[in-house]
Amino acid sequence: MAQPRQMKLGAFLMTDGHHVAAWRHPDGRPDAHVSLDHFVRLARLAESAAFDAVFLADSSGVRNTDPASLSFTSRAASFEPLTLLSALSVVTERIGLIATASTSFNEPYNLARKFASLDLLSGGRAGWNLVTSSSESEAQNFNFERHAAHADRYDRAREFAEVVTGLWNSWEDDAFLRDPESGRFFDPDKLHALHHHGRHFRVRGPLNVARSAQGHPVVVQAGSSEDGKELAAATAEAIFTAQVTLKEAQDFYADVKGRLARYGRDPDHLKIMPGIFPVVGRTEEEAREKFAVLQERIHPVVGLSLLSTTLGGADLTGYDLDGPLPDLPETNGPKSRQKLLIERAKRDNLTIRQLYLAIAGARGHWQVVGTASQIADQLEERFRSGGADGFNVMAPYLPGGLEDFVTHVVPELRRRGLFREAYEGRTLRDHLGLPKPVHRAPRASARQAAE
Repeated sequence: MAQPRQMKLGAFLMTDGHHVAAWRHPDGRPDAHVSLDHFVRLARLAESAAFDAVFLADSSGVRNTDPASLSFTSRAASFEPLTLLSALSVVTERIGLIATASTSFNEPYNLARKFASLDLLSGGRAGWNLVTSSSESEAQNFNFERHAAHADRYDRAREFAEVVTGLWNSWEDDAFLRDPESGRFFDPDKLHALHHHGRHFRVRGPLNVARSAQGHPVVVQAGSSEDGKELAAATAEAIFTAQVTLKEAQDFYADVKGRLARYGRDPDHLKIMPGIFPVVGRTEEEAREKFAVLQERIHPVVGLSLLSTTLGGADLTGYDLDGPLPDLPETNGPKSRQKLLIERAKRDNLTIRQLYLAIAGARGHWQVVGTASQIADQLEERFRSGGADGFNVMAPYLPGGLEDFVTHVVPELRRRGLFREAYEGRTLRDHLGLPKPVHRAPRASARQAAE
């Protein structure tokens, strides 16, 4: 008998919480950005609830370089995600470990090696969230005055993903003999060099890291622009995305899943997991009170700065905070997020202040404030109505917001048969229901290349 379809859950660990004022919460952790114990507690909490994965976002720089506003936010400093996940791999056993790394400011060989190492160290639990980055401040840390154009970033990203995947196929699964008697450590016919010559990269290979129990890390993608959706259809095995309404979620889901056929892919081999910002209360009134505690702690300078950054660096200086959002030019930054916010401001007739208050928690993602039953109702509707395969849970503040979800919402989802009672496998692919990739030799074997 076929297993009933169940949703996937990721725990988005935004250091002290997803709300911009999370670090100021009475039960928050102002020192979260320097505390390994904090992240160990969160990872173990998510694993105790059988979450598919924990997820770490990242930026290769301080996005807001204005000291006047930067000094009021906790987003100026954080752990490098691969380093942190390597530490968490030692204190967890089953939960997946997904980190963000940019194709704009890395080289394919180094990135492939780091993620393959994490995958081995964790027993096959690693995932790479592929992003192209969006801010000028990141580019200026890597010898550039300005960030590359959006289309150029995605052109590089497509080739980058091709090279990384090819490097992850350097070794066949049974390449290592490790036979002391014969003295043969590996079979040279099962080692494959890449010999990639492309527009952006020339990479010989092979990679000097073996394949893991899940073959290679799961590839995750976070872009929702046209370029992002096409890249996801070609390369991604999971998408972390942002849609606020059920209709938007259904349209995105159908659009991306519908693109997979031309790449010869099974739609079920790509899991779409929108972000959800849940504020959980025993009553709806309590949930709203919990949300108010955070909203009241938003400094206006931080709210405006957050909105400007989320709009792709839009300069809102001098505009009346209680007036409408001005017409903005198309950004070279995150196009899909800018489009979502502009449409929301027009649809709901929001002022600049109302818009930054509206995104201060969910940052453009789906926000639900209510009881466990109410939140489960909405998750179930989106899951069963062709809007999602699961959700990336963005706790308002940490650890309390994640504890609320694990304690109250997860049991309700289980009661409805929507989420697993316990892990059934050991790798991230097992959890997500993704097949182990069959080894595909990139080009020629090491012996052939030598000849």
